[in-house]
Amino acid sequence: MGREVTHRYIDPLAQIWLTCAQRVGLRVARSPDAYAHSDGRGTLAIATDEHLDADDSLAQMIFHELCHSLVEGEDSFRTPDWGMDNTGPDHDWREHAALRTQWMLAGRHGLRDFFAPTTDFRTSFWNQLSNIASGDALADRSDRSTQHAIAALRRSDKHPWGPHLGAALAATAQVARHVPRVELWATIADARTHPSGLPAGDASGTCGTCAWNGAKCRQAERKVDAAWPACERFEPALDCQDCGACCREAYHSVEVKRRDPCRAKLGDWIVDRGTYLELRRDGDHCSALHRDDKRYLCVIYDDRPRTCRDFTNASAHCLTARRRVGLSL
Repeated sequence: MGREVTHRYIDPLAQIWLTCAQRVGLRVARSPDAYAHSDGRGTLAIATDEHLDADDSLAQMIFHELCHSLVEGEDSFRTPDWGMDNTGPDHDWREHAALRTQWMLAGRHGLRDFFAPTTDFRTSFWNQLSNIASGDALADRSDRSTQHAIAALRRSDKHPWGPHLGAALAATAQVARHVPRVELWATIADARTHPSGLPAGDASGTCGTCAWNGAKCRQAERKVDAAWPACERFEPALDCQDCGACCREAYHSVEVKRRDPCRAKLGDWIVDRGTYLELRRDGDHCSALHRDDKRYLCVIYDDRPRTCRDFTNASAHCLTARRRVGLSL
């Protein structure tokens, strides 16, 4: 006579990530017919174990798909495959953005190798992130994938992802502390913390060389030691002619004082509105803002009006503008 089975064993790591997916709003279904596919109606299909590589796991697969959803935004939950077609010209940069996001989030818990992708992007992109000269996977702020990864990271602790995604990563690291370091488990590193309270970073700079360290760090909102190594949000000195965030987000209209010395030099750039003067606009921003290849630049920068000069590089307002355009965490 056979015994009655009252419980079923579930892998604890799988349970952590199945619960995370459920709390984010996804039902995970295992299927031999899909590697990974979101149907836009709340179901995420992932291949059954026999169709995954030996260094894949259900946890890693769920985590990667959630990184795609972070890049594409909350509306992507209602679009099959997060709005990606897997073949079009935008596919690679979107995949790169998801992998940058995955790299940063996993790195906070020492899980980069454990949760590394196993697709062709492992060799063509992921492994290259550790070879960036600055050590910072977000260093090239002109790269479209970096800007979208920054936006994704800013979403990660907000609804519907937060706090569930962060909790699943923390729980994974906690489980790892009790598992013998063999096979894939041997790749897990100790989590690092930054004395400022922000996530530790990989950049080669220090708090003293970061753009956001003035009287106090504008990111941590506290005083820091200039000798501390860089945190995750480190940025070197900012070049206004590579950025243009203030022109794109801080001002829709740049007013020019009637006594501003720039009037004599700018001529047709200035429009008289009767009760005030302003720089000529192109849509909702100043017409002096041009885009050159990957960067924005002001073509009248040397003669810019006092309004622009008073907008201080690396100020709190500068940080706000850069965050709005996806250049700063």
